[in-house]
Amino acid sequence: MSATDRGTPRERDESTLDGQTTLIRWRDPRTPLAAAAAVGVAGFVAALVSGVQAVAAGAVAGAVTAGIAAVSLLAAASRVTGRRRALAWRWLAAGSMTWLAGTAVRPFADGTPFAVNFADLVLLAGTAMLAVGTGLSAARPAYGRAFMRDLSDAYVCAASLLVIAWVLVLGPVYREAAGAGDFAVNFAPPLLCLLLTCVVGPAVVPIRRSAWPVGLAALAVLGAITVAETATAVTRLAGETPSMPWAWPAPMAFLLLAAVPWSGRAPEDDGERPVPRPASPLIAAVPLLLVAAATAVVLLRVLRGGAQGPVQVLAVVSASVVVVLLVRLSGALAEIGRARVLVDLGERQLRDLAESTGDVVLLCDYDGVMHEVGAGVEILYGYRPDELTGQPVFDYVHPEDLPGIQEALRAMSLEEEPVRGPEAFMIACRVRAADGTWRPTESVVTRHVRGQDLLLITARDVSDEEALRNQVAHLTFHDGVTGLPNRAYFEERTREVLARPGESRAVVVFLDLDGFTSVNDSVGHASGDYLLGQAARRLRAAVRADDTLARWGGDEFAVLLETGADAQTAVDLAELLVHTVSSEPFRVADRDIALTASVGVAFADDDVPSADLIRNADVAMARAKELGGRRVEVFAAHMHADVVRRLELAADLQRALLENQFAIEYQPVVDLATSRVTAVEALVRWWRGSAFVPPEQFLGPAEDTGLIVPLSEWILRQACQEVAAWRASSWDIGLSLNLSARQIIAPRFVETVESALAESGLPPSALTLEVIEEMLVEDAEEITDRLSALRNLGVRLAIDDFGTGYASLAFLRQLPVDMIKIDPSFVSGLGSDETLTLLTRTIVRLGHDLGLTVVAEGIERAEQLELLREMGCTHGQGYLVARPMTARGVDSLMPAGASSLQGTA
Repeated sequence: MSATDRGTPRERDESTLDGQTTLIRWRDPRTPLAAAAAVGVAGFVAALVSGVQAVAAGAVAGAVTAGIAAVSLLAAASRVTGRRRALAWRWLAAGSMTWLAGTAVRPFADGTPFAVNFADLVLLAGTAMLAVGTGLSAARPAYGRAFMRDLSDAYVCAASLLVIAWVLVLGPVYREAAGAGDFAVNFAPPLLCLLLTCVVGPAVVPIRRSAWPVGLAALAVLGAITVAETATAVTRLAGETPSMPWAWPAPMAFLLLAAVPWSGRAPEDDGERPVPRPASPLIAAVPLLLVAAATAVVLLRVLRGGAQGPVQVLAVVSASVVVVLLVRLSGALAEIGRARVLVDLGERQLRDLAESTGDVVLLCDYDGVMHEVGAGVEILYGYRPDELTGQPVFDYVHPEDLPGIQEALRAMSLEEEPVRGPEAFMIACRVRAADGTWRPTESVVTRHVRGQDLLLITARDVSDEEALRNQVAHLTFHDGVTGLPNRAYFEERTREVLARPGESRAVVVFLDLDGFTSVNDSVGHASGDYLLGQAARRLRAAVRADDTLARWGGDEFAVLLETGADAQTAVDLAELLVHTVSSEPFRVADRDIALTASVGVAFADDDVPSADLIRNADVAMARAKELGGRRVEVFAAHMHADVVRRLELAADLQRALLENQFAIEYQPVVDLATSRVTAVEALVRWWRGSAFVPPEQFLGPAEDTGLIVPLSEWILRQACQEVAAWRASSWDIGLSLNLSARQIIAPRFVETVESALAESGLPPSALTLEVIEEMLVEDAEEITDRLSALRNLGVRLAIDDFGTGYASLAFLRQLPVDMIKIDPSFVSGLGSDETLTLLTRTIVRLGHDLGLTVVAEGIERAEQLELLREMGCTHGQGYLVARPMTARGVDSLMPAGASSLQGTA
């Protein structure tokens, strides 16, 4: 295969599109242009060599403008990205160049004895190329029935224009012609040009985008050429040499064709073909308009004096037009029939589809009268279709929904522009079923395709969806355990009430169930939820009907008093709620559980936000809980300030742990008989900068935030290290530490104590851990297990503040303790209060009888010390004995300096 046969890459790209061979047979789109250029150049050379000066000015202008158009189109084709458009413009350039060549050689060819000469053939070839380029600039040509329809429209247009031209111009020319054959031969080229123009015209006009101006300009060129060729044929039949006086439209059209490719920016690739516009009724009616015009011209000529020329020509052309129109009509009727079948099929499929999905299909007019009803209505609503046919649909729609539906139907019935009603809309309404219930229904109403006086309604029963939506809405704003409104609803309701103008003051009451956590731990969360349900029912019965009761979360409830709630009414309700909860036990899991409640009350001041009002009630409730529960607290401004301070203090505590701001002081425990120091109690101190923070201010927040656990672990390890160092100096001294409940129940608490003893070398018997009696009541089982595990390690246990708790004697029997410490409230009354003196003596005797070490705390006066010695109390501590001191101060109390303490005692 030679290089010529193989072709360039561009040839191969142009010859295939998406792997398929195109209908264009040229191996290179430039091939027709090259051939036309060669013909044109040869024509120009021949004209110049012959020296013929007889070419008319119009011919010269046509040749020059055709050459300009060819060059312009070639240059423009090189810059477009769409291959189909570039190909179309090259065909237009080739046709322009070929037409130029035909124009150049026509003066020589007109001298020949032939009616149609070589120049005419070249011009016809150029015209055909221009038609091809024009067609490629248009939308992709139609195929099948569409192609036959377009071809018949082109023939009708051409025939109609021929009839008009015959009556106005060609009839007299035919009468003066030498014969019918000569006339037919001379007019064959313009008729061919006319037919080509009519063929490509309907394809060019509807297109859009950047190819549209070029296509219109090319169509104008074809029209101008048709006019010029018609004029040439007329002058030839008249026996004259054509001077091209009618050629001037062609130069103007070629100039337009040369200019339009450069009228805007370079067009982009648009998918290899122009995009057609929607078919315009005016364009579709052009063939009929031309037929009407031709008919009118013929009738006018007949009425004014008869037709010119033989009637047979008009008869033949008219008959052919009638035949084509009849064929076109039969095709249109067939298409209409097929369309009607498709419409009926689509309507039947739509009904089947709608009814298969559970919808009801019905036809009604704009007055609401039902004409047809689908069989699905019996399944969904219980009616037989024949019962509803002829009945107004409005009789089955809920009265509250009826006005909106009637208004929508009136709007849809409007037919006049520009107030034409919508083509479709959706209706949501309630429909009465045969059993009398109202069913939520969603319907789509559209205009029926076979009649604008009918509406197609597709209705669907959405009862299940509506029930689901209602359930979701209920769950969104209600608690699933108690059925009460939830936190989100309460917050929204509070905002609405506070935003409502009025003189009444809103009040928020917060309630918390005391000790509910132990219920979940003892009987399980399911039983705990059951108890919450009982509590909710009790509270609902206690509040007023127009008040809002909600479950805030966990074991907390909130009440919003919306109207008529003065201060006394609100406090009375709060106390009633406390009584309602604690009046009788709750029956859960075959056992009675007694609970109490802590209640906080907050009143709405002017312009107080709802969030602040709710927060204030929560703060008051927390205050009531701190004070022991089973009480009512009314919010005061200082409560919020206290909460803020506690939060700030908690943050400072965490920072203090990281920055080692804590220190340990030790308060000695002495033998009251010998005044010898036997042990020290480790006490934590916090110096925040240069300010001392009392323990009672930060130990509570540390317990609440959980920081007490790492703080107590640090105290334990530090104190064990220092006491172990003192014991290493042959001083038999012990260490006492206070434990919090949170520290005891912390994970790995026992392991932490064991690790601190092992690291410091302090014997377990030298460590005494103190707990208060209240801790043995709350979480008794877990705390007792932990303390028993410590006792098994050899650690000594002590009950601090003995005598002030709830079940002292019972826990002395359950938990093996080594020491009891008499609360300072008993010691303070010694010598002045006979009852406290008797109680103290009883505690000391009880400790002796149980074999326990008894330590008296808070000894501050000498008479207290003497009475304790007389009672037989062996150990004591207090400011009279020794104040808390640093480790350096404890060093001075070693046995060498202990005698000074004796004198003091």
